[in-house]
Amino acid sequence: MAAAAVPVALAAAAAVLKASRWQLYADRHRIHFTPYPRRSCLDCRGEGGWWAGGPFPEMEACGCWSERRELHIRLLPVPAWPDEPPF
Repeated sequence: MAAAAVPVALAAAAAVLKASRWQLYADRHRIHFTPYPRRSCLDCRGEGGWWAGGPFPEMEACGCWSERRELHIRLLPVPAWPDEPPF
């Protein structure tokens, strides 16, 4: 019974992440959720921002994704980098 619930839970989690416009990255050490632009945003139209004019144009980030927090969940500690050479 429990093994059958795992694929259903994964499918439900993937649907929620896609609907709420979050990108998921996971490895052994962390789970990282990053927001990305909404396609229905009236300001940026899903592009994530716009280019400000001038001689040195810069991208202005839209608030539909830039003002949302990123979430980091640490799972395992990252191993310390060795001080001595490998040989």
